[in-house]
Amino acid sequence: MRIASVEDDESQAEQIRTLLDEAGFTCTSFATGSAFLRALRDQVFDLLVIDWQLPDMTGHEVVSWVRQQSGRLPPVLFVTSRAEESDIVAGLAVGADDYMAKPIRPGELVARVRALLRRAYPEAQQEQLIRHGAYLLDARARAITLAGEPVELSPREFDLALFLFRNIGRLLSRDVVEQAVWGRTMDAGSRTLDTHISRLRIKLGLRPDNGVRLTSVYSHGYRFEEAGGADA
Repeated sequence: MRIASVEDDESQAEQIRTLLDEAGFTCTSFATGSAFLRALRDQVFDLLVIDWQLPDMTGHEVVSWVRQQSGRLPPVLFVTSRAEESDIVAGLAVGADDYMAKPIRPGELVARVRALLRRAYPEAQQEQLIRHGAYLLDARARAITLAGEPVELSPREFDLALFLFRNIGRLLSRDVVEQAVWGRTMDAGSRTLDTHISRLRIKLGLRPDNGVRLTSVYSHGYRFEEAGGADA
């Protein structure tokens, strides 16, 4: 799991990064909110640990932007030296999932991170089985079914489908998808990603009546999300 830490205090940033790396996660530190938001153009994180007081913007503004762009994921743990009830309520109201007060207690930080990840990605606890709508993906067996019927995909198509289902609800840039599935970004005029997306739409029936929606986002990439009965 990849975690982003947004913390301007160098010693605290190093502490957070060390604790999470030792716990088996991959943690990347950012000293400012703007540096973190720029990184989101071509990186995907599974959880965010955000200081509420940053030099260039507030944690409130960072979380608000993330929620507007990416929806309910990734989960956000905000870390604050301001432990008044009004500050905590404001943070949770804008979209943070949990909070902890400074000074950071190592065991508590790791425990809260693990709890948030379990709640946000229950499929990771279920032997690589991912269920959304009428779909069931088995990452280990590299198999996918639609309404109980197996769907044949090429290896690359399966890699793309798995990445989309693992990141459901997120706004994904073209660069992020290409880097994750092909290991590199394509040339500006390449239609490789679009061609594979088109094939998946057809083969997997990616539409609301099957419980999902795949939307092209102009000049950015794609948003893959769950669709309710009203959408269908």
